[in-house]
Amino acid sequence: MAALEKTLRSVRRLFWRSTDELRAPLPVAVVAINWLLAFLLLSLLCVYSFSQIQYTWNWDSVTNYANMFWNGWFTTVEISAVSLLFSTTIGLIAAMARRSGFLALRALSRIYVEIIRGTPLLVQISFGFYVVGTAFHVENRFLVGVTLLSFFSGAYISEIIRSGIESIGASQLESARAIGLTKFQTYYYVIFPQAIRVILPGLAGMFASLIKDSSLLSIIAIGEFTYNAQQVAGLTYSQFEVYVPMAIGYLILTLPISLWTQSLERRTKFET
Repeated sequence: MAALEKTLRSVRRLFWRSTDELRAPLPVAVVAINWLLAFLLLSLLCVYSFSQIQYTWNWDSVTNYANMFWNGWFTTVEISAVSLLFSTTIGLIAAMARRSGFLALRALSRIYVEIIRGTPLLVQISFGFYVVGTAFHVENRFLVGVTLLSFFSGAYISEIIRSGIESIGASQLESARAIGLTKFQTYYYVIFPQAIRVILPGLAGMFASLIKDSSLLSIIAIGEFTYNAQQVAGLTYSQFEVYVPMAIGYLILTLPISLWTQSLERRTKFET
Protein backbone atom coordinates (compact mmCIF):
# COMPACT_ATOMS: atom_id res chain seq x y z
CA MET A 1 0.00 0.00 0.00
CA ALA A 2 2.82 2.38 0.84
CA ALA A 3 4.49 1.65 -2.51
CA LEU A 4 1.21 2.34 -4.33
CA GLU A 5 0.74 5.65 -2.52
CA LYS A 6 4.31 6.65 -3.34
CA THR A 7 3.73 5.80 -7.02
CA LEU A 8 0.50 7.82 -7.08
CA ARG A 9 2.28 10.79 -5.53
CA SER A 10 5.04 10.55 -8.15
CA VAL A 11 2.48 10.44 -10.96
CA ARG A 12 0.64 13.40 -9.45
CA ARG A 13 3.90 15.36 -9.32
CA LEU A 14 4.23 14.85 -13.07
CA PHE A 15 0.91 16.51 -13.88
CA TRP A 16 0.07 18.79 -10.97
CA ARG A 17 1.82 21.65 -9.18
CA SER A 18 0.44 24.28 -6.84
CA THR A 19 0.47 27.95 -7.78
CA ASP A 20 3.43 28.63 -5.48
CA GLU A 21 5.39 25.70 -6.96
CA LEU A 22 4.79 26.97 -10.51
CA ARG A 23 6.89 30.05 -9.75
CA ALA A 24 9.99 27.86 -9.61
CA PRO A 25 11.45 26.36 -12.83
CA LEU A 26 9.99 22.94 -13.65
CA PRO A 27 12.17 19.96 -14.62
CA VAL A 28 12.59 19.59 -18.38
CA ALA A 29 11.16 16.05 -18.33
CA VAL A 30 7.98 17.23 -16.57
CA VAL A 31 7.48 20.06 -19.05
CA ALA A 32 8.07 17.74 -22.02
CA ILE A 33 5.62 15.10 -20.76
CA ASN A 34 2.86 17.64 -20.16
CA TRP A 35 3.37 19.34 -23.52
CA LEU A 36 3.27 15.94 -25.21
CA LEU A 37 0.04 15.11 -23.39
CA ALA A 38 -1.50 18.44 -24.44
CA PHE A 39 -0.58 17.88 -28.10
CA LEU A 40 -1.89 14.32 -27.92
CA LEU A 41 -5.26 15.47 -26.56
CA LEU A 42 -5.51 18.17 -29.23
CA SER A 43 -4.60 15.66 -31.97
CA LEU A 44 -7.22 13.21 -30.75
CA LEU A 45 -9.84 15.96 -30.82
CA CYS A 46 -8.93 16.87 -34.43
CA VAL A 47 -8.88 13.22 -35.57
CA TYR A 48 -12.23 12.52 -33.94
CA SER A 49 -13.82 15.68 -35.39
CA PHE A 50 -12.73 14.92 -38.96
CA SER A 51 -13.70 11.25 -38.65
CA GLN A 52 -17.24 12.29 -37.77
CA ILE A 53 -17.69 14.33 -40.95
CA GLN A 54 -16.07 11.67 -43.14
CA TYR A 55 -13.74 14.19 -44.77
CA THR A 56 -11.40 12.98 -47.53
CA TRP A 57 -8.17 14.94 -47.75
CA ASN A 58 -7.04 16.08 -51.20
CA TRP A 59 -3.54 17.49 -50.86
CA ASP A 60 -2.45 16.86 -54.46
CA SER A 61 -4.56 19.66 -55.93
CA VAL A 62 -3.33 22.16 -53.33
CA THR A 63 0.39 21.36 -53.63
CA ASN A 64 0.24 22.36 -57.28
CA TYR A 65 -0.26 25.95 -56.11
CA ALA A 66 2.58 25.99 -53.56
CA ASN A 67 4.11 29.06 -55.22
CA MET A 68 0.97 31.07 -54.50
CA PHE A 69 1.25 30.20 -50.81
CA TRP A 70 4.92 31.21 -50.70
CA ASN A 71 4.36 34.46 -52.61
CA GLY A 72 1.45 35.38 -50.35
CA TRP A 73 3.43 34.52 -47.20
CA PHE A 74 6.39 36.68 -48.21
CA THR A 75 4.02 39.52 -49.09
CA THR A 76 2.49 39.25 -45.61
CA VAL A 77 5.99 39.40 -44.09
CA GLU A 78 6.74 42.51 -46.14
CA ILE A 79 3.45 44.20 -45.23
CA SER A 80 3.86 43.37 -41.55
CA ALA A 81 7.47 44.58 -41.37
CA VAL A 82 6.73 47.93 -43.04
CA SER A 83 3.50 48.41 -41.06
CA LEU A 84 5.30 47.58 -37.82
CA LEU A 85 7.80 50.39 -38.40
CA PHE A 86 5.21 52.98 -39.42
CA SER A 87 2.65 52.01 -36.76
CA THR A 88 5.25 52.36 -34.01
CA THR A 89 6.19 55.81 -35.33
CA ILE A 90 2.54 56.86 -35.60
CA GLY A 91 1.82 55.52 -32.12
CA LEU A 92 4.73 57.44 -30.60
CA ILE A 93 3.66 60.68 -32.31
CA ALA A 94 0.03 60.22 -31.22
CA ALA A 95 1.07 59.44 -27.64
CA MET A 96 3.23 62.56 -27.45
CA ALA A 97 0.44 64.62 -29.03
CA ARG A 98 -1.90 63.51 -26.24
CA ARG A 99 0.54 65.08 -23.77
CA SER A 100 1.11 68.24 -25.81
CA GLY A 101 0.28 71.69 -24.49
CA PHE A 102 -1.35 72.53 -27.86
CA LEU A 103 -5.00 71.75 -27.09
CA ALA A 104 -6.11 71.32 -30.71
CA LEU A 105 -3.36 68.75 -31.24
CA ARG A 106 -4.43 66.88 -28.13
CA ALA A 107 -8.03 66.88 -29.35
CA LEU A 108 -7.01 65.65 -32.81
CA SER A 109 -4.99 62.81 -31.32
CA ARG A 110 -7.88 61.84 -29.05
CA ILE A 111 -10.34 61.82 -31.97
CA TYR A 112 -7.97 59.68 -34.05
CA VAL A 113 -7.51 57.10 -31.29
CA GLU A 114 -11.21 56.89 -30.42
CA ILE A 115 -12.37 56.55 -34.04
CA ILE A 116 -9.81 53.88 -34.87
CA ARG A 117 -10.44 51.88 -31.70
CA GLY A 118 -14.20 52.25 -31.99
CA THR A 119 -14.66 51.04 -35.57
CA PRO A 120 -13.85 47.67 -37.19
CA LEU A 121 -10.69 47.39 -39.29
CA LEU A 122 -12.79 45.92 -42.10
CA VAL A 123 -14.77 49.15 -42.34
CA GLN A 124 -11.62 51.27 -42.16
CA ILE A 125 -9.99 49.36 -45.01
CA SER A 126 -13.07 49.64 -47.23
CA PHE A 127 -13.54 53.34 -46.47
CA GLY A 128 -9.83 54.12 -46.76
CA PHE A 129 -9.34 52.41 -50.11
CA TYR A 130 -12.61 53.03 -51.93
CA VAL A 131 -13.34 56.53 -50.59
CA VAL A 132 -10.14 58.25 -49.41
CA GLY A 133 -7.87 56.43 -51.86
CA THR A 134 -10.17 57.22 -54.77
CA ALA A 135 -10.50 60.87 -53.71
CA PHE A 136 -6.70 61.30 -53.73
CA HIS A 137 -6.24 59.10 -56.83
CA VAL A 138 -4.07 56.55 -55.01
CA GLU A 139 -4.27 53.26 -56.89
CA ASN A 140 -1.36 51.42 -55.28
CA ARG A 141 -3.14 48.78 -53.16
CA PHE A 142 0.02 47.83 -51.27
CA LEU A 143 0.65 51.45 -50.24
CA VAL A 144 -2.95 51.97 -49.15
CA GLY A 145 -3.01 48.67 -47.26
CA VAL A 146 0.19 49.39 -45.35
CA THR A 147 -0.98 52.92 -44.52
CA LEU A 148 -4.38 51.78 -43.23
CA LEU A 149 -2.87 48.94 -41.20
CA SER A 150 -0.26 51.30 -39.75
CA PHE A 151 -2.85 53.84 -38.64
CA PHE A 152 -5.04 51.10 -37.16
CA SER A 153 -2.23 49.57 -35.09
CA GLY A 154 -0.75 53.00 -34.33
CA ALA A 155 -3.86 53.97 -32.36
CA TYR A 156 -3.47 50.99 -30.03
CA ILE A 157 0.29 51.43 -29.78
CA SER A 158 -0.19 55.09 -28.81
CA GLU A 159 -2.30 54.02 -25.82
CA ILE A 160 0.33 51.46 -24.81
CA ILE A 161 3.07 54.09 -24.97
CA ARG A 162 0.94 56.68 -23.17
CA SER A 163 0.13 54.28 -20.33
CA GLY A 164 3.83 53.47 -20.00
CA ILE A 165 4.74 57.15 -19.82
CA GLU A 166 2.03 57.89 -17.26
CA SER A 167 3.22 55.02 -15.07
CA ILE A 168 6.24 57.13 -14.13
CA GLY A 169 5.72 58.87 -10.82
CA ALA A 170 5.17 62.63 -10.74
CA SER A 171 7.96 62.99 -8.18
CA GLN A 172 10.55 61.88 -10.74
CA LEU A 173 9.32 64.47 -13.24
CA GLU A 174 9.51 67.17 -10.60
CA SER A 175 13.05 66.06 -9.71
CA ALA A 176 14.05 66.24 -13.38
CA ARG A 177 12.74 69.80 -13.62
CA ALA A 178 14.44 70.70 -10.36
CA ILE A 179 17.88 69.79 -11.68
CA GLY A 180 17.29 71.80 -14.85
CA LEU A 181 16.57 69.07 -17.42
CA THR A 182 14.72 70.18 -20.53
CA LYS A 183 11.54 68.41 -21.63
CA PHE A 184 13.46 66.41 -24.23
CA GLN A 185 16.13 65.45 -21.70
CA THR A 186 13.45 64.44 -19.19
CA TYR A 187 11.86 62.05 -21.69
CA TYR A 188 15.20 60.75 -22.93
CA TYR A 189 16.96 60.21 -19.60
CA VAL A 190 14.13 59.73 -17.10
CA ILE A 191 10.82 58.66 -18.65
CA PHE A 192 11.61 56.37 -21.58
CA PRO A 193 14.31 54.22 -19.89
CA GLN A 194 11.77 53.30 -17.18
CA ALA A 195 8.62 53.22 -19.34
CA ILE A 196 10.17 50.85 -21.90
CA ARG A 197 9.89 47.94 -19.44
CA VAL A 198 6.16 48.55 -19.16
CA ILE A 199 5.68 49.22 -22.87
CA LEU A 200 7.61 46.35 -24.46
CA PRO A 201 5.34 43.40 -23.53
CA GLY A 202 2.27 45.24 -24.81
CA LEU A 203 4.08 46.29 -27.98
CA ALA A 204 5.21 42.74 -28.69
CA GLY A 205 1.65 41.48 -28.33
CA MET A 206 0.43 44.24 -30.63
CA PHE A 207 2.97 43.25 -33.26
CA ALA A 208 1.55 39.71 -33.30
CA SER A 209 -1.96 41.10 -33.72
CA LEU A 210 -0.76 43.32 -36.56
CA ILE A 211 0.43 40.27 -38.51
CA LYS A 212 -2.95 38.57 -38.13
CA ASP A 213 -4.86 41.77 -38.92
CA SER A 214 -3.00 42.01 -42.24
CA SER A 215 -5.21 39.14 -43.45
CA LEU A 216 -8.12 41.59 -43.77
CA LEU A 217 -6.27 43.41 -46.55
CA SER A 218 -7.47 40.56 -48.77
CA ILE A 219 -10.77 42.46 -49.20
CA ILE A 220 -8.99 45.03 -51.40
CA ALA A 221 -7.29 42.28 -53.42
CA ILE A 222 -3.76 42.62 -52.05
CA GLY A 223 -1.93 39.39 -52.86
CA GLU A 224 -0.99 38.57 -49.28
CA PHE A 225 -1.18 35.18 -47.60
CA THR A 226 -4.92 35.01 -46.92
CA TYR A 227 -5.90 36.40 -50.33
CA ASN A 228 -3.74 33.89 -52.19
CA ALA A 229 -5.00 31.06 -49.99
CA GLN A 230 -8.58 32.05 -50.81
CA GLN A 231 -7.71 31.99 -54.49
CA VAL A 232 -6.29 28.47 -54.16
CA ALA A 233 -9.39 27.36 -52.26
CA GLY A 234 -11.60 28.73 -55.05
CA LEU A 235 -9.58 26.92 -57.71
CA THR A 236 -9.29 23.55 -55.97
CA TYR A 237 -12.47 23.47 -53.80
CA SER A 238 -10.24 22.23 -50.98
CA GLN A 239 -11.00 24.43 -47.99
CA PHE A 240 -9.35 22.55 -45.13
CA GLU A 241 -6.23 21.72 -47.14
CA VAL A 242 -5.82 25.47 -47.62
CA TYR A 243 -6.60 26.46 -44.03
CA VAL A 244 -4.00 24.12 -42.50
CA PRO A 245 -0.92 25.62 -44.28
CA MET A 246 -2.40 29.10 -43.78
CA ALA A 247 -2.65 28.53 -40.03
CA ILE A 248 0.89 27.15 -39.93
CA GLY A 249 2.18 30.11 -41.94
CA TYR A 250 0.74 32.63 -39.50
CA LEU A 251 1.95 30.61 -36.52
CA ILE A 252 5.50 30.73 -37.87
CA LEU A 253 5.28 34.52 -37.80
CA THR A 254 3.34 35.08 -34.57
CA LEU A 255 4.59 32.29 -32.28
CA PRO A 256 8.15 33.68 -31.87
CA ILE A 257 6.65 37.08 -31.01
CA SER A 258 4.26 35.50 -28.50
CA LEU A 259 7.11 33.61 -26.83
CA TRP A 260 9.17 36.81 -26.76
CA THR A 261 6.21 38.61 -25.17
CA GLN A 262 5.97 36.01 -22.40
CA SER A 263 9.72 36.28 -21.80
CA LEU A 264 9.47 40.06 -21.53
CA GLU A 265 6.55 39.81 -19.11
CA ARG A 266 8.47 37.41 -16.85
CA ARG A 267 11.55 39.62 -16.97
CA THR A 268 9.50 42.72 -16.17
CA LYS A 269 7.90 41.03 -13.16
CA PHE A 270 11.33 39.93 -11.95
CA GLU A 271 12.80 43.42 -12.30
CA THR A 272 9.89 45.09 -10.56
